[in-house]
Amino acid sequence: MPASLDSFRRSLPTAVGLLLVAAAGSALACSASTSPDLSGTSVGAPTVMGSGSVHSYLTTGRDGTPTELGVALTEGALVGLPAAITEFVIALPAQATATPYTHAVINWQPTGHPPMGMYMVPHFDVHFYSITQSERDAMTPADPQYATKMLRLPTGALAPTGYSADVMGIPRMGLHWGDPTSPEYSGQPFTSTFIYGSYDGKLIFAEPMLSKAYLESKPAADVKPVKQPGQYALSGYQPTSFTVSFDAVRKEYRIALTGLVLRSPGPAMAQVAR
Repeated sequence: MPASLDSFRRSLPTAVGLLLVAAAGSALACSASTSPDLSGTSVGAPTVMGSGSVHSYLTTGRDGTPTELGVALTEGALVGLPAAITEFVIALPAQATATPYTHAVINWQPTGHPPMGMYMVPHFDVHFYSITQSERDAMTPADPQYATKMLRLPTGALAPTGYSADVMGIPRMGLHWGDPTSPEYSGQPFTSTFIYGSYDGKLIFAEPMLSKAYLESKPAADVKPVKQPGQYALSGYQPTSFTVSFDAVRKEYRIALTGLVLRSPGPAMAQVAR
């Protein structure tokens, strides 16, 4: 057999193998390119705040699932704030229905609030509510059942792990639940923390709380884990962390619920993120 023909036959399996690998790679590339990319950011209507504005946003991954729900404040939003306690109501994007949250509220606290020695500095309470504005407005002493509903706590695994509730509630907010392991409980200066809120036996808000001075320091993606309840009463994508950051390109401060995971009512989880 001529040497050239023999060499050709010996090299044929390798050549075929390379062609098959190339074809498979091409098929995968085509498959990936035809899969729709649903990643992006949806933005809610802006609200005037200070000398700037604040708006909500929802970020989704390639498959369209929510990854981050937050509020973005322009640099001017921290300038010219009122001298009195002020509430800023923020609409969420329509896509936020994939989460249990209906609207956001920033409560500006120019002189802080109790407990004494912990939160008595200018700061922002950023509430993400899972009840409607009208339901929140009904949470007042005008309701004959107000006191009973305020003191009715989530029971068992529905309560946030490791948290304790205030002894007094606040109209249109509810009871606030704090984490005794947060640094400010041991005398360290308050920068940021995560609060839960309840009313009538249900958790009704998730609340990153942060000092104005800390936000003005323009932190770079400060991510902190969020302790979870052992069981969920509401369906939707809910946070396993919260993130505070400054976007130097957009010149925006961002406070967000992050690490969103799909939750649904059901038996208590065997393991809870801590």
